[in-house]
Amino acid sequence: MKTFVSILLGGFCLLSLSYSQELKAQAELVNGEGKVIGRAELIETTSGVLIKLQASGLPPNAELAFHIHELGVCEPPDFKSAGGHFNPYGSKHGLLNPEGPHAGDMPNIYTDGRGNVKVQVLNTFVTLRRGEKNSLFKEGGTALMVHGGPDDYTSDPAGNAGKRIACGVIR
Repeated sequence: MKTFVSILLGGFCLLSLSYSQELKAQAELVNGEGKVIGRAELIETTSGVLIKLQASGLPPNAELAFHIHELGVCEPPDFKSAGGHFNPYGSKHGLLNPEGPHAGDMPNIYTDGRGNVKVQVLNTFVTLRRGEKNSLFKEGGTALMVHGGPDDYTSDPAGNAGKRIACGVIR
């Protein structure tokens, strides 16, 4: 069964995505204390992977970096176990870097005054299809990561995004 979703981007263009109900994944995000603070649903579309994130307990009124990391391990408190950004093509970091981006680079997310976020992000650089070079289901897995500051979209290797504050293994 195919479903169609329309997304308004920057108020200027309309992007239609179709996606299959069969290719989905999820991630449960935990904070540095190991407490579950959110969930993400990942859906394969004809244009990439749509990530629907909902979380709470983040810094209020904040711009935060949101990435996919190279290992499916989220050991609190610092989540260094998730490794660096998912980068199957060996690119430089940054959505604005002419030599980038990493496949795991995504736009910053924004929390409300209570530290909540509810956002949908389309990552056109990754897939949920097993066996592909850019698959999130690679050996060793992958993880979603929220950092304590914004990504500057250019600095290699991680955009000066600050410490890792939430992590979720993609399953």
